[in-house]
Amino acid sequence: MSVVLENLRPRTFGVLLLPALSLIALPASSTEIPTAQKQSDYESMSPQTRAIQDDDNVNPGMFWVLDGEERWGRKDGSSNLSCADCHTSESMRGVAARYPSFEVESQRPIDLQERINICRSRRQNATPFRYESKELLALSAFVAYQSRGLPIQITIDERLNPFFDAGRALFEARQGQLNVSCAQCHDDNWGKRMAGNIIPQTQPTGYPLYRLEWQELGSLQRRLRNCLFGMRAETYPYGAIEYIELELYMAWRANGLKIETPAVRP
Repeated sequence: MSVVLENLRPRTFGVLLLPALSLIALPASSTEIPTAQKQSDYESMSPQTRAIQDDDNVNPGMFWVLDGEERWGRKDGSSNLSCADCHTSESMRGVAARYPSFEVESQRPIDLQERINICRSRRQNATPFRYESKELLALSAFVAYQSRGLPIQITIDERLNPFFDAGRALFEARQGQLNVSCAQCHDDNWGKRMAGNIIPQTQPTGYPLYRLEWQELGSLQRRLRNCLFGMRAETYPYGAIEYIELELYMAWRANGLKIETPAVRP
């Protein structure tokens, strides 16, 4: 027996609504969202949460942006170089809109966090930042903030094709004990309600972003780990290629939507 999403009632809240999800009869296959219907998850938020994001004076994510701006000019490593010694902040405009991108030396795609750490290790001769560290989140937020308002522009070329296909397959694959996929919620049932909450399209327009649930800034990889945990599926270590492949597919899926970093989400 299927359960209508709009009529699901709250029972137990976790990262995802696990008991509720287990009752939903979801379709076996998924359908990608038509381009004309794609929208930022901002559109499904309450007016109160939108107001927090819209005002830089109250948006808590701006604390990380300001921290990142200070770190941008800080010299580090045995090279005694800062990011600002090689790049102006203005030259970063549009950069975040093109990540993940193909990295020639490693012959695979990397995301913006990894690009920052590669620059640290290769240019500054400094120790890479730990994933989800305040330093890496701050620099990622500062760089992405330079592209706020610009459309995401991901081009899948021959080098990226196998990673893109793997990311799409992961997004559409049923996983975990609940036997559900990302696409079943976010492609097939976006806009419907589950336990009173609107299911978003999960477009990655604002990462790293501030989640009210977390009370801090977090990366897309952290959000993906939360979702996998909620599906009762295996989580990968931070930096795993599976996350990069998912990020690549999701960024392509969001092509044309504007960057909002630092976004605010419930």
